[in-house]
Amino acid sequence: MRVMTLASVIGVGLLLLPIQTGASDGMKPAKPAAEMTMKKVAIVIDDFGNNMEGTKEMMDLPIPFTVAVMPFLPSSKQDAQLAHDKGHEVILHLPMEPVRGKKSWLGPGAITTDLSDEEVHKRIVAAIEDIPYVIGINNHMGSKVTADERIMKILVDICKERNLMLLDSRTTPKSVIGKLAGPQGVPFSENQLFFDDLYTYSHISKQMTRLKKLIHERDTVIAIGHVGPPGKKTAQVIKEAIPSIQKEATFVSISQTMKRSTN
Repeated sequence: MRVMTLASVIGVGLLLLPIQTGASDGMKPAKPAAEMTMKKVAIVIDDFGNNMEGTKEMMDLPIPFTVAVMPFLPSSKQDAQLAHDKGHEVILHLPMEPVRGKKSWLGPGAITTDLSDEEVHKRIVAAIEDIPYVIGINNHMGSKVTADERIMKILVDICKERNLMLLDSRTTPKSVIGKLAGPQGVPFSENQLFFDDLYTYSHISKQMTRLKKLIHERDTVIAIGHVGPPGKKTAQVIKEAIPSIQKEATFVSISQTMKRSTN
């Protein structure tokens, strides 16, 4: 009887132990861990390709981000190569006509609404082929062109043919990129915030605060910054924010944010 009693006690203990351990150690961290793995932050830095200020500071950031390179400029190929060597995704930062502004601001090979279908196609293909390692396209300016269904259909068709994705920089709420890309099965996503539409450190810092708030509201947050006049300031703000963001989200490349809607 003493042996049976001891065996019974041990058996009961073994049955209880996993239940007690699971309740104390497994249940509490499960939800926060799951939430954290869901949250993603994708940062895209525009305007590479012209030896712009802040290029080194951006390239030295210790996180994955996406490098958007303008075509046909002095350091276009060099910047794309450096980004690739550092493990960053490269996309084409395609110049497109805005509603307001001068065409001369766009740089060579820009897409404008006065071009024929054939010329639009030719220019897009040439720009893609000018930048090595391109996996997608986003628009430089383009508030007029991204709202033009004729031109955006050509862009979407090229992306489908070449297995490229599209990031809508959202320079206008009238953009039709998502409307056209989704039914064609072209992967696409949309920018949600510009860090440096104003070039001051205080404004860029305020935009970073906005990004942190968006993390609480959304599973995926996409933000765009720039090399050039604000480059060093934007790089510094991003660098300073990395530790706090990593407590709540994971930095990812733009390909990990893409939607793949189909009819």
